[in-house]
Amino acid sequence: MKLTTQTDYALRTLMFLATRSERANVADVAALFGISANHVAKVVNLLARAGYVQSTRGIGGGIELAHSPEDIVIGDVIATMETDTHLLSCVGSDDSCVIHSFCKLKGVLAEAERIQQEFLGGVTLADVIPTRRQLNRVSRS
Repeated sequence: MKLTTQTDYALRTLMFLATRSERANVADVAALFGISANHVAKVVNLLARAGYVQSTRGIGGGIELAHSPEDIVIGDVIATMETDTHLLSCVGSDDSCVIHSFCKLKGVLAEAERIQQEFLGGVTLADVIPTRRQLNRVSRS
């Protein structure tokens, strides 16, 4: 599975927010990672609708995690952000190929996906966050 840029930005945003005890803003995330603030804003909107991030408007507003990092499962975030996590389209369909009725590759790939999902389902945001000091060092470089 190759993750989309949207999912990449979502995971980075969550990691950034997990290192903060105060609200941050989209510009902070974009500046640290050197990515478009417009793209980060779109991702934050999706994360907020999915319940991973709380967004507060106005003076003193910003974005923050809606749950503790220990309660945010990386596999769930990926499943929320990605529209298709199949290695090949045939894994999610019964009739995408002329050999589907006897193809053994489909079963192998389906098992690989299952193992990957099981693994990612056991990893939380707390398992992957850098320290705030590490992120601060990056932003000064």
